[in-house]
Amino acid sequence: MDENTFPVRHGGQLPAQNQGQPPVPAGPPWGPMDDHLLYTCGVVHDLAQGNLPHRPPLPTTTRLAPGELSLAAGPAARSTFRPLGDGSYTQTSTMAMGSTGFVVGALAVNAMGNASRRSQAQANAQSRWVLEGHGEVTVTDRRAIFGHPQSWLDLPWSGLATMDLAAPDTFECAFHDIHGKGYTTVRLHSLWASLIFVLAAHAAFPAHPRLLSHGWLPPGFEARAAAYGRPCPSVR
Repeated sequence: MDENTFPVRHGGQLPAQNQGQPPVPAGPPWGPMDDHLLYTCGVVHDLAQGNLPHRPPLPTTTRLAPGELSLAAGPAARSTFRPLGDGSYTQTSTMAMGSTGFVVGALAVNAMGNASRRSQAQANAQSRWVLEGHGEVTVTDRRAIFGHPQSWLDLPWSGLATMDLAAPDTFECAFHDIHGKGYTTVRLHSLWASLIFVLAAHAAFPAHPRLLSHGWLPPGFEARAAAYGRPCPSVR
């Protein structure tokens, strides 16, 4: 198998240097992210040539639809853009008896406690990225499936309202939750983020600027792969 048919080769170690071989290229060493990008280029090339259905399916325990092709799998984490609370909090009241100083002090402490709870509730009502858990993502030609006991996620390309590559290892998308939870924005953190992005873009966002500009692939990646003896198919 070569880099374009095997889902990932961990380690990214270079072959031993023998006399007469070209020197190790300057810059960062070849690593796992490079392996994932190289495999993604192979998938994109096959997709453009109409050869994707001929790829051997990746073994997976994820339930697939008839004709669905599993392409990759690996560790991932899910984050959701949401508030931690609804802004409500419990306000307490204090009844104090005794000297005037004691009563004033007790009421002041109670007021400060209520103010602190109110401030925390207001902060929790603001949406932010919340890590929901770690699991495994399976990527097919139709969707990405994140496996997790509490934060399971099925992202068919046809169901996405928006999507982008927030970082080389972060796929971000939004959709309308089928369980009535409204508009949901999530991120999948995975070395397969670029593969997820390019498959979703080809299927449902063919005019996406990052797809048209090939911005999902680092500049000069093909030359970098060639320098490390890993031929990369043309995808630009």
